[in-house]
Amino acid sequence: MWIPVHSGDSPGFSYFNYFSYFTVLSNVLAAIVLVVGAVTDPQGTRWQLFRGAVTVYMVITGIVYAVLLANIDVGMQGQWTNEVVHRLLPLVLFLDWVLNPPRMRISDAQSLTWLWFPFVYGVYTLIRGPIVDWYPYPFINPTDQGYLQMSIGLVVLLIGFVLISLAVNVAGRLGRRWRYGEDTPSASVGGVDREVE
Repeated sequence: MWIPVHSGDSPGFSYFNYFSYFTVLSNVLAAIVLVVGAVTDPQGTRWQLFRGAVTVYMVITGIVYAVLLANIDVGMQGQWTNEVVHRLLPLVLFLDWVLNPPRMRISDAQSLTWLWFPFVYGVYTLIRGPIVDWYPYPFINPTDQGYLQMSIGLVVLLIGFVLISLAVNVAGRLGRRWRYGEDTPSASVGGVDREVE
C-alpha cells in the first residue's frame, strides 16, 4: 500500500490503473493469507482452497515477471518494492504452502478452479483496456501486436497457468505427505467445510 498512499498526488497516477495490475491484486490477497494464517491458521477446506489459489497467483506473478516483464516498467516505484512483490513474496507464499500444507488432499480438478481469477482478470483487462486506452502488461495489449498474436500468447500463458496450478497442488501434496503422512482425508467437494484434527 506504500505506492498508492505516497503517489496519490503524482501527475498521471491512477488508483484504478494501479489496482488493475495482477501483481497488486495477488499481493493484496497474499497479505491476507499471511496475516490470517499467522493469527488463526484455519484448517477448513474453503480456506485451504483459497490459500492454494493465492499461492498459484503469486507463483504466476513471480514466473511471468521473470520471463516476460523483468526489463519492463510495471508500475512499481523503487527496486526494493519491485523485488518484494515480484520475487520475495511469491517465494514466501510457495514455501508457506509447502512447509505448512493443507491437511486434506486437494484434487487436480479442484486445483484447476483456482484459475477462475486470472481468467476473470484477463476478461476485465481486455474490456477495460480500449475504454481507458491503457493496458497493464504488453502481452495483454492488442494495440501493438494485434489480436491474433495476443490471442496466441494468451493461449500459451493459459497452458502455463494450468501447469502452474497443478504443480502447486502437487507441491502441497508432497509437503502434506512429508509433514502429516498418508492418512489424511480429501477435501470435500461442496457444502460444509471439513475440519481436520
